[in-house]
Amino acid sequence: MQIFRNFFKSKLGIPITLAFVVLIGFAFATSDVAMNSTFGGVAGGERVAVVGDEKINSSDLVDAANNAIRNIREQNPTISMPAFIEQGGLDDVIEQLIARTSLAEFAREYGLRAGDNLVNSEILQIPGIRGADGNFNQDAYLESLSRMGMTDAKLRDELGSLLLARQLLVPAQFGAKAPESVSSQYAALLKETRRGTVGLLPSAAFAPKTDPKDSALTAYYNENKGDYVRPERRTIRYATFGVDALGERGEPTAEEIKAFYDENRQQFEATERRTITQFIVPTQQAAASFRERIAGGATIGQVASEAGLTTATVESVTKEEFAGQTAAAVANAVFAAERGSVAAPARSGLGYHVARIDSVDRQAGRTLDQAREEIREVLRFTKRREAVTDLASELEGQIVDGASISEIAKEVGAELKVTQPLTGAGIVYGNAQQRAPEVLAPAIQTAFDMDEGEPELVEIEAGETFLVFEVAEITPSASAPLKEIRERVVADWKNAQGAKLAKAASDRILARLKEGQTLAAAMQAEDTALPPADPVNLSRQQLAQLGRRVPPPLALMFSMAEGTFKKLEAPQNAGWFIVDLDDIEAGEIAQDDPLLTQTRQELARAMGAEYNQQLRNAISKEMGVEKNDDGIEAVRKQLVGEQ
Repeated sequence: MQIFRNFFKSKLGIPITLAFVVLIGFAFATSDVAMNSTFGGVAGGERVAVVGDEKINSSDLVDAANNAIRNIREQNPTISMPAFIEQGGLDDVIEQLIARTSLAEFAREYGLRAGDNLVNSEILQIPGIRGADGNFNQDAYLESLSRMGMTDAKLRDELGSLLLARQLLVPAQFGAKAPESVSSQYAALLKETRRGTVGLLPSAAFAPKTDPKDSALTAYYNENKGDYVRPERRTIRYATFGVDALGERGEPTAEEIKAFYDENRQQFEATERRTITQFIVPTQQAAASFRERIAGGATIGQVASEAGLTTATVESVTKEEFAGQTAAAVANAVFAAERGSVAAPARSGLGYHVARIDSVDRQAGRTLDQAREEIREVLRFTKRREAVTDLASELEGQIVDGASISEIAKEVGAELKVTQPLTGAGIVYGNAQQRAPEVLAPAIQTAFDMDEGEPELVEIEAGETFLVFEVAEITPSASAPLKEIRERVVADWKNAQGAKLAKAASDRILARLKEGQTLAAAMQAEDTALPPADPVNLSRQQLAQLGRRVPPPLALMFSMAEGTFKKLEAPQNAGWFIVDLDDIEAGEIAQDDPLLTQTRQELARAMGAEYNQQLRNAISKEMGVEKNDDGIEAVRKQLVGEQ
């Protein structure tokens, strides 16, 4: 050891020692880069992409995918995560995340900002977060966040990014306009007419008559498993209860009835209500004179009109209420007069009242015994609502403590029921005509976000009826086993084989068309009997009227050159189309044609969208995007439940 110490202190040993220390430090640094990817790149297991200096983590992708499928389920409740991913949904989500992050980072780099006030104004636009007074309600906001599966911080971050993107993209497409020559050309195209023939080679005509071997069928099934995905199904166990479960808890006692009577004694005392017509004059002499005229037979309206005054009617008031509106002296005089008479003039702050008593409604007072049943019903209604709400709170506490749904149902004396397997749309699986029980409607969506054996309590009618339910069994979304759908797979296999033979036949027909045969003759030359070809004579304007329902062969015909022919695969292995375009008749457009104005507007929108997309692409390119394919694949496996 002393020899080594002396060596390290020597002129030769010091440099060697320092070099050794540097080597150790370099080894630690390179290890840190390899394991944690601290110094950039996308090697880190938690990252799915890096945009500039901003990282997109796997948790961001999982949250975005869950939000996407939650939104889709509002239109298609039965879609499952595996089906969503099979259709390319996860790819779309990661692209949206990258585009949004690119725009936000670019905006921040060049000084754009979305402050708290701007984000707050966007939050206030969220439906359902305002209270009855129209102001922001914190509880409603938190409930909305929970429903969206978000935190306040995450929502603010997303809204901030969207606001920055809006600041970039809206100006880019604002004022987009196509040249007049382009608008005229496109408008004229809508007047264009095309004539030709369309033939169909159906797969069924070429499909094999015999069933495939087991090995061939299994191979076909494995290649097309995504076509046989069944939706997730859940069986729900539930029970309902309401005021009937309270027993004596909802019944008012004699003491409670008496206390209510004592507290509201005024309500049960004798009352007198009067309806009065009156007008007001400045002097007592005038009031007395008008009173005499009315007593002599003149109407109060006539007397007031002749004096240039108008009458006012006070409907069904008590003496106390009328005194509050006028004065005690006026109320005393009015309530001392008989029905149909005019009260003695009395003064309020406004002057002397000339008042006629139109009607008198006297209600006799009631004793406790007389009012007992009425009070009982009032208290029963209130007490039962409170008791059933208290019971629900107690049950929620028991659920938190681990009580089973069987124990809850037994305690409230409710019958425990079990549904058939249900889809997310609330439909019984395998029977599209049968839906879940109506009482479960408020619980279906929640049930498809729950785990098995975790009871939940839902209020159906406020303070009246409650539903307790749990997921009894979950059948995940997955491809149906081959043995259960063998006949369907056999039919699909035959159709697929027929489609291959139909394609070969379409190539032979195209060869005959090149030789100069007509489409009808070329199709008749096939050994397999085929349906006759259909003639087509159609303008683009007629085609546009079909909207999104344009048949694929017609769409192809309007993209072909005159005198050409093409083949087109029909969807879902249905066969092949042959499209033969004979003639194109150009259209003409007048400058005052409304179609020209419409075309200008549509092209302006299309060009604005194009500018928008070009800016997105340019920003993503400038910021630099790296994807972690392994990380994305790990998220995909996590979402579909693969190990």
